[in-house]
Amino acid sequence: MALVMGVDSSTQSCKVVIVDAATGAIVRTGRASHPDGTAVDPEAWWVALQQAIADAGGMADVQAWAIGGQQHGMVALDSSGAVIRDALLWNDTRSAGAAADLVAEFGASALAQRTGLVPVASFTITKLGWLRDAEPENAARVAAVALPHDWLTWRLRGFGPSSSSQVDELVTDRSDASGTGYWNPATGEYDRELLVAALGHDVVLPRVLGPAEWVPDADGRRVGPGAGDNAGAALGVGALPGDAVVSIGTSGTVFAVSEKPVHDETGTIAGFADADGRFLPLVATLNAARVLDAIARLLGVDHDELSRLALSAPAGAGGLHLLPYFEGERTPNLPDATATLSGMTLASTTRENLARAAVEGMLSGLGAGLDALRAQGVPLERALLIGGGAQSEAVREIAPAVLGVPVEVPEPAEYVALGAARQAARVLGA
Repeated sequence: MALVMGVDSSTQSCKVVIVDAATGAIVRTGRASHPDGTAVDPEAWWVALQQAIADAGGMADVQAWAIGGQQHGMVALDSSGAVIRDALLWNDTRSAGAAADLVAEFGASALAQRTGLVPVASFTITKLGWLRDAEPENAARVAAVALPHDWLTWRLRGFGPSSSSQVDELVTDRSDASGTGYWNPATGEYDRELLVAALGHDVVLPRVLGPAEWVPDADGRRVGPGAGDNAGAALGVGALPGDAVVSIGTSGTVFAVSEKPVHDETGTIAGFADADGRFLPLVATLNAARVLDAIARLLGVDHDELSRLALSAPAGAGGLHLLPYFEGERTPNLPDATATLSGMTLASTTRENLARAAVEGMLSGLGAGLDALRAQGVPLERALLIGGGAQSEAVREIAPAVLGVPVEVPEPAEYVALGAARQAARVLGA
C-alpha cells in the first residue's frame, strides 16, 4: 500500500492526513494549532507542521506529499533565506492604502486583465507595498517572497536559512500564485512590473509548477506543487466544471471551476486559477455562519432548534427580511454597513420567521456571489455546500430555492488536506 501525505496549513491550525494513494482511504491524521493574530512568525507554522506530522505517526512510510495553505500571506526572506519580519496574513488590513495606490496608478481594469485581481488588502502585492512604505529598511533586505504553503514546502524539503539557503528552490502552484496580484493566470507568467511597483525592486519568486509536476525532498520523496486553500478544497471535494463550491464558515466563499479565466474590473470576483490547470473565480462574503450564530444567540436556542424553527416557517418568512451585514460586507463592498431587519408586522414578527429570515438572508448573500459568477459567463450546474454552516438541516433544505441550483452536501471532511493528498497521489502516479 503506497501512502501519501496531504497538509492543510490554515490560519487557525495545521491538519495532516496520511492516505492510501490507490483508494483515497484515510489511514491516520494529525493536528496542531497556530497562534492567533494577523501577523505571525512563520516559524510557528513550521513547528505546528512538525507537531501535526508527529501526531499523524510520522512520514517514514510516506512516498509523496503536498501542502495546501492559507492564501496571500507575505513571507519576506533575505539573501540567506531568513525571515525578515512576521508574515502578514490575508486578514491583515494595514495594506488597504497600498491597495488603493496600486489601483490609482494602474487602473482597476488593467490590473484585472493583467492579474485577474483588483487589489485589496488581502493580496500579497499590497502587503509588499505597505512594507516598502512603512518599513523601508526591511523592504530593502527582501531577496525572495514566498507564500505560506511555498515556504513550508521549501522547509519540509530540507531547505532553510543558511549561507546556502537556495531560495531559488522555492516552488509554488498556479492557484496560490494567482492570489498574489503579480501573476497572470491567463499567461502563467509573473508580472514583474507590478511586483517592482509595489516593493521597489525585483526579487526571487517561487517557480510555478504545473498540476502534475513534482520536485524531490531531501529523502527522495516526490513533492507536489501544493495549492491555495480554496483550490485545495475544490480538488479535495472533486469539483468539476459546472460546479460551484459554497463554503459556509465564519465568512463565506463561493467559487467555481471554470474553463476560462475571469477578469472582473469591479473586484467582486477574484480571478484565481485552480490546482488542475483550469480557473477558480471566487467571491468572498464576510457574513456567513455567524449570521446564524447571532440569531440563535438572540433567540436563546442552539443551532438544532434554530433549524427547527426556520423549517416551521413558510418560505419568505412571512415577509420578514434580514439583510445580514452585521459587520459590514465585502460583497457587495460595503465595509461600514449594518444589518437590517425589515417587513416587521405583528403577524410576521415571530421566532419562527426570524429564524427563517436568518437562513434565507445568509444564503441570499452567498447567492449574490453565484449571480456575480453567472454574470461573467461561468456555467453553474450544481452547488456543493461545505463548512460548518452546511451542517444545518435548514440551510440544506432551503439552499436550493435561494441559490437557484441543485445542491449537494458532501460529508464533512478536511477537504484542503485531502486535496493536497490527492495531488500527492497524482505526482506519485497512483
